[in-house]
Amino acid sequence: MNAWLAQHGAAMASAFRRLWSTPLNSLLSLLVIGIALTLPGFGYVLLDNLRDLGRNASGVQQISLFMNLDASKKDVGDIEGKLRATATGKWRFVPKEEALKRMQKSEGMAEIVASLPRNPLPDAFVIEPSNTEPESLEILRKEISGWPKVAHVQLDSAWVKRFDAFLKLGKLALWMLAGIFAAGLVAVTFNTIRLQVMAQAAEIEVARMIGATDSFIRRPFYYFGALQGALGGLLAAGLVLGALRLLAGPVGDLASLYGGSFSLHAPGPLEIAALASAGAVLGWLGAQLSVSLSLRKFD
Repeated sequence: MNAWLAQHGAAMASAFRRLWSTPLNSLLSLLVIGIALTLPGFGYVLLDNLRDLGRNASGVQQISLFMNLDASKKDVGDIEGKLRATATGKWRFVPKEEALKRMQKSEGMAEIVASLPRNPLPDAFVIEPSNTEPESLEILRKEISGWPKVAHVQLDSAWVKRFDAFLKLGKLALWMLAGIFAAGLVAVTFNTIRLQVMAQAAEIEVARMIGATDSFIRRPFYYFGALQGALGGLLAAGLVLGALRLLAGPVGDLASLYGGSFSLHAPGPLEIAALASAGAVLGWLGAQLSVSLSLRKFD
């Protein structure tokens, strides 16, 4: 076990030395890898923020339940019991008196409300379902519509479906973009490792002559590819964070113009670790392909 750890530790140290021995070439390679990972990484963060924006948008994921005008307190209690039983998510009761007061506070509505002989508004419930998939929202709307003393159930299902379709399209485009840049990252690592193998051809020949195994020869190159990819992933995370910092002010100003508040949230430690891990895996894959093909001429 100690020998195995020592071998891998030596391979890792060798990878660090190779990376540090050519700082300019290493920096350029890291920039290429970082940029290749930045675009899909930023796309993921952008879609995540759009998803949150959709959740926070007024009425996007709410179902409004309006009672009959002749509904009694007992009828309201029955609806509350059904909402608890179905465990649909959060909900709140809006009595018709409160709804009328809100209407009176609206611009230009005070005189109109005062002229009404009676309160024309019904009691209502505003429901925020836990499952916000368009199909689930539509099923819930139909179920609630069949409850007694329910006059109308409102759900902007068309808006929700359009927004969900847009997110699905964005995810598909993001996966396609990630696949293209992943292939580019593998190609960059492949070429870098190939040049290193060619430059160390004499050393590899001598190592084989004295009995070095293929695993021993390949291991430092694998670590180099993984290390280069991981550092490129961290650089990509830094670029994404920098871009979000630059966009935070304009996005906040734009949200305030529409009477809302929205702030971009940055990727957390798990997302950053995932980006670095993705870079390491792709770098390792590129190194494996390169070493396997380059070492064939030594056979």
